[in-house]
Amino acid sequence: MLGMCRGRRKFLAASLTILFVPAITWIYLFAGSFEDGKPVSLSPLESQPHSPRYTASSQRERESLEVRVREVEEENRVLRKQLSLAQSRGPAHHRGNHSKTYSMEEGTGDSESLRAGIVAGNSSECGQQPVVEKCETIHVAIVCAGYNASRDVVTLVKSVLFHRRNPLHFHLIADAIAKQILATLFQTWMVPAVRIDFYDADELKSEVSWIPNKHYSGIYGLMKLVLTKTLPSNLERVIVLDTDITFATDIAELWAVFHKFKGQQVLGLVENQSDWYLGNLWKNHRPWPALGRGYNTGVILLLLDKLRKMKWEQMWRLTAERELMSMLSTSLADQDIFNAVIKQNPFLVYQLPCFWNVQLSDHTRSEQCYRDVSDLKVIHWNSPKKLRVKNKHVEFFRNLYLTFLEYDGNLLRRELFGCPSEADVNSENLQKQLSELDEDDLCYEFRRERFTVHRTHLYFLHYEYEPASDNTDVTLVAQLSMDRLQMLEAICKHWEGPISLALYLSDAEAQQFLRYAQGSEVLMSRHNVGYHIVYKEGQFYPVNLLRNVAMKHISTPYMFLSDIDFLPMYGLYEYLRKSVIQLDLANTKKALIVPAFETLRYRLSFPKSKAELLSMLDMGTLFTFRYHVWTKGHAPTNFAKWRTATTPYRVEWEADFEPYVVVRKDCPEYDRRFVGFGWNKVAHIMELDAQEYEFTVLPNAYMIHMPHAPSFDITKFRSNKQYRICLKTLKEEFQQDMSRHYGFAALKYLTAENNS
Repeated sequence: MLGMCRGRRKFLAASLTILFVPAITWIYLFAGSFEDGKPVSLSPLESQPHSPRYTASSQRERESLEVRVREVEEENRVLRKQLSLAQSRGPAHHRGNHSKTYSMEEGTGDSESLRAGIVAGNSSECGQQPVVEKCETIHVAIVCAGYNASRDVVTLVKSVLFHRRNPLHFHLIADAIAKQILATLFQTWMVPAVRIDFYDADELKSEVSWIPNKHYSGIYGLMKLVLTKTLPSNLERVIVLDTDITFATDIAELWAVFHKFKGQQVLGLVENQSDWYLGNLWKNHRPWPALGRGYNTGVILLLLDKLRKMKWEQMWRLTAERELMSMLSTSLADQDIFNAVIKQNPFLVYQLPCFWNVQLSDHTRSEQCYRDVSDLKVIHWNSPKKLRVKNKHVEFFRNLYLTFLEYDGNLLRRELFGCPSEADVNSENLQKQLSELDEDDLCYEFRRERFTVHRTHLYFLHYEYEPASDNTDVTLVAQLSMDRLQMLEAICKHWEGPISLALYLSDAEAQQFLRYAQGSEVLMSRHNVGYHIVYKEGQFYPVNLLRNVAMKHISTPYMFLSDIDFLPMYGLYEYLRKSVIQLDLANTKKALIVPAFETLRYRLSFPKSKAELLSMLDMGTLFTFRYHVWTKGHAPTNFAKWRTATTPYRVEWEADFEPYVVVRKDCPEYDRRFVGFGWNKVAHIMELDAQEYEFTVLPNAYMIHMPHAPSFDITKFRSNKQYRICLKTLKEEFQQDMSRHYGFAALKYLTAENNS
C-alpha cells in the first residue's frame, strides 16, 4: 500500500511539473520581454544593432534567457521520460499480494559523499525503488560453531524475524555442537515460512586449515571464503552475516540492494569503520593490504553465480598464498583475505552505505554513519568486548540488543499472510491432534498441554564430558524453574558427576540465569553440567516434558532421576557407579532406589554418613520424605529395614509408589499428560513396573529434601476443585492406556487403585 501511494505521488508530481513548469517559464520569459511596458522581441532576426533600445546588457539578458529555455526543455524531456516509466510500472503497484517495493539507499564508491548524504539517503521515499516480491525467499548464510555462538545466533535470528515480511531460508554452516543445538531449537520453534539447512563446518576445515589465523574466531572465521563451494550450486545470491549482528530493519531492504549491482560487482560490503587497515594504530602495525580503510565482512552480499564463473576459489587462494609469504598469518580471519582480493580487483565491490554495518569496535568511526535512531539498519558488535565496548551511544545500542535478547520468541511464530508455507509434517500432525480435542471439555487445557511444542535450547552453557573408561558413569537428572536456582550450587558441591538439567524459563529469565551462572565460581568451574532451556508457554508447568528433555540429553549409560530440591549424600556419585557394577545394571532391568528423607530446617548440618543420618532421624531433625502428608509415596522403600540393611534388598511395587531411582538411559519416558502437581512420578514408576523392572533399595545411599515455599502448582491443586477432578480423570485414562498396552498384567494397577 505504501509503495502504491508513493508511486501515485510520483506520478502526480511528474504530471504537474510537466504542465506547470513550461507555463511558468514562458510567463517569466514573456514578462521579462517588456521594457517600460512595451514588448521586446526575442528573435535575433528582429533585434537590429541600430535599434535605439538595443544595448550590450539587453543582448546578454536575451542570451541568458535562451539558455534557460533550453534548460527547461531538457528538464521537461527528463520528466516526460520518468513519467513514461512510472506509467509503465503502474500495474505493478496494483498487484497487491504479488509484489512490494522498498525504499533503498544508493551505495557509492566515494565514502565521503556517502557519509555526507547518509541521512537524506536513509529517509528517502521517492528514490530508486528496487522491487522485492512479497513472497520472495531471502537467503541468509551464517557460520556458527560452539555453545556461545549458538546463543548469539538466536538473538540475531530474533531481530531478523521481528522485522521480516518475507519467507526466509537460513543456511547454517555449523559444527556438530551448533547443529545439535540449533536443529532442536528451530524444530521446536516452528516459525512459519522459515527453512533451515545445515552444512557440516567440520568437513570444511581442510579447505582453510592451511591458513594461520590469529583472530578469536579461529578456523571457523575463515569459512565464509568457501561459501561458493559449500552452498547449493543453484543458489544465486545470499546475505552472509556474522553471529554478532543485530537487525533494526526489514532484511528485505538489504536483499533489494542486489538489484543495484552492475557490471562485475559481486560483493556488497560496508567500508571498515576503524583505522585498522591504515596501519597507524600502533608502532610497527602492519595490516594486510586493503583499499583505503578496507571493508568489513560482518555483512556481505554475495552474487554466488557470478563468483563461481569468476573462479572465486582460485582467486582468493592465490591471493592468500601470496600475502601469507610476507604476512605469515591473518589477524582478522576472512576479512584480511577478502580485502587483499579487493585491493587487486576493486571492480568486484559494490560499497554499501555504512548504516548496513554500524561497527561497534573500540576504535570505530561509526558515529559518522548515523545522525538519528531512524538511520540505523544493522548493528555489529565486532569487538571481543561485545556489550562492554566503548562507544558514545553504547547504552542505546545495548538496550536495542537486550530487547531482542529477552524478547519472547513465541511471539515470532506469526504467519506471513498471502505467502504459502512449505508443508511441515510436524506442524500438520500437531494441528490434527489439537483439532481432535473437545474445546468444551472442562479438562481441555490439560489435554492440550500434552501436545504443546515448547521451544527448546539445548546446552545453553558450555558443556564438556569425557566418558568413563569403565562405562559405569551416572548422570543426575532434574528439572527446575527460576525459583529453584539457589539449589544449583549446593547440588554441584554434593554431586561431582555429570548433571543434566531442564530449566523452564521465559526468554528474559534465561538471560537472568545466564548472568547468575556466569557470576558463580561454583557453576563456572563445572563443565559437565548440561543446562537445557525449555521456554515457557501455556499455563501449566510441564514437569514431565522437562524430565524427558533432561533424560534424552545425557552422555552416560545410566542416570539418577532426582528432583532439584534434593541434595544427594556426599559421595553418592561414586557409590552409584560401584552399585551399577555390583548389581549388573547393564544386563538386568533394575531400578536402584535411593531412599529419600527431608528436613524442615533451612540451615542443616548435612549428615556425612548413614549413622549420622539415623541419629538425626531419631532426634527429629530429619524425617522420611513426606511421611506426614503422603506416606504411600515412599512407604514401600521399607525404611525400617533400611536402617539395619547392609546389602541391597528388593521391594515390590505398591499403589502411589514414587521413589527416586537409578536406571539405564533406555528406560521409558515420563508421560506428558501429567503437568504441574500430581501423579507425574507415580505414573512413571508404574510403567517401570509394567515393563518388569526390579526395584532394589540401596542400603548405604540417601538424599535429603530441602525446605522451600510451596510451588504455584501445588497451590492450584489444593485450592482448585476442577484441577483435582481433571487430575483424577487423567489418572483413569492413563490406567486404561496401561491396560490396553500391557494387557492382563496391568489389571493389578486398577485393582490397587480401587483398594487404596
